[in-house]
Amino acid sequence: MKIKMINPNTTFSMTKSVEELAKKVARKDTEVYAVSPKTGPDSIECYLDEYLAIPGVIKEVIKGDREEGADAFIIACFGDPGLQAAREVTDKPVLGIAESAITAAKFIAPYFSIISVLDRSRKVTEDVVSNYGAEKFCRSIRSTGLSVLEFGKNREKGLKALELQSELAIKEDGAECILLGCAGFVDFVEALKNRLGIPVLDGVMPAVKFAEAMADMRLGTSKFSTWNYPENKEIKGFPMFKPGELKFSKATERKEKEKR
Repeated sequence: MKIKMINPNTTFSMTKSVEELAKKVARKDTEVYAVSPKTGPDSIECYLDEYLAIPGVIKEVIKGDREEGADAFIIACFGDPGLQAAREVTDKPVLGIAESAITAAKFIAPYFSIISVLDRSRKVTEDVVSNYGAEKFCRSIRSTGLSVLEFGKNREKGLKALELQSELAIKEDGAECILLGCAGFVDFVEALKNRLGIPVLDGVMPAVKFAEAMADMRLGTSKFSTWNYPENKEIKGFPMFKPGELKFSKATERKEKEKR
């Protein structure tokens, strides 16, 4: 089994952290590798960051599907940027770490809170929770006031900020599980678990395990209608996409030829 993880930002140190955790939780017979797109911002904290990251995410999914033989894909950013679009360009499972974390949290706790980065990032996270119909399970979304890159520069300061907001979520909001709302927080999970005494989830771990399960069950993305391959049309201004490559994978092309 081969799982491709895509960190939508271009900060490779974060990509390596995500990959290291994924390899720890994956089965021995699962190959996990992580990449950053060639285009996009060095961190994702607002809507513009997300939208600028999406073309690079889609390109990496296409590459993994057409050239690398990936069996499943994980978008490693808590906003799940490009998730729906990525599902349109492959029939393999595509998982977002936010959707995976929220799903896992609902298995183990009646309520959760999400701890995120900047104050302005809260609305982005609110939209994620709403899109997945999880409002009644989410007790709060709290921000640390620190940027994504600040966590990498001062880990102790970042850990203290996460711990403070998590404690407030437990005491004031009634959270019984904490979700870390950034892929860059993967290195803080174990320390926070020990300090808080309740479940703490990043999205990477459940995404890897769900991806393995989906591949084991041979469940692919439905191509019946909504997530079918895009119509073949000219796309201007995006030289990264070759003519026609958005429409079919090689496997789908073979199936179409067999039908004819």
